[in-house]
Amino acid sequence: MGDAKVVLKPTKLNAHKQKRALLTRNQLLRAARAVFASDGFEQATVEDIAALAGKTRGAFYANFEDKEDVFYAIFEDNIIRDMEQLGPLLSGLPTTRRRVEALANYLVELCDDRERMLLNLEFKLYAIRHDLKRQRLANLYTCMCNRSSLPELTRLLPQLGNAPGLSQTVDSFAISGILDGLALNHLFNPQLLCKRELMRYLRLCLRELLSKSSLPNTGWK
Repeated sequence: MGDAKVVLKPTKLNAHKQKRALLTRNQLLRAARAVFASDGFEQATVEDIAALAGKTRGAFYANFEDKEDVFYAIFEDNIIRDMEQLGPLLSGLPTTRRRVEALANYLVELCDDRERMLLNLEFKLYAIRHDLKRQRLANLYTCMCNRSSLPELTRLLPQLGNAPGLSQTVDSFAISGILDGLALNHLFNPQLLCKRELMRYLRLCLRELLSKSSLPNTGWK
């Protein structure tokens, strides 16, 4: 008889372990979001995150290498969730103009997400304060965004695909910076920079971006 290849099917026990492991990871991520936003990235400790999640330090290190690792997991989760929501939202709209309006609306709601905006600013401030890490962190962040968000937005807003690859990356980074600035000032003084004003400025930015990326004399509708 020849050797038979044995294929082990996943058992209910293995599936239960995987479910528990995923639950633990998600609980640690939620705790890390809250701790980073409340205490700042540098002041936060692994012990604080584990305690808020009701887990041990060992559970933290079983899922993440360090604080930077968990921060990247948070960013990646945010990007994945954005694309899962934006894909169906924008693909169901027939014109670029309506897609831009929907995208601007989505970004306005992000600006109102206090925890998320604080996390964005915290991580960038951390990178800026630590010059030896700054370029590596910036490169990793850009790579992550390029891998997921840029291709999806280019598919949904085809004008973006007309720009060279580097230009697309610069445009994406610039929009991210504008969003950070608008969100910071909105959270600082929401009465002055209200949602209506946020919407107006984001429309202007997106329209300028698409006009710059469009082929000559084609415009956009």
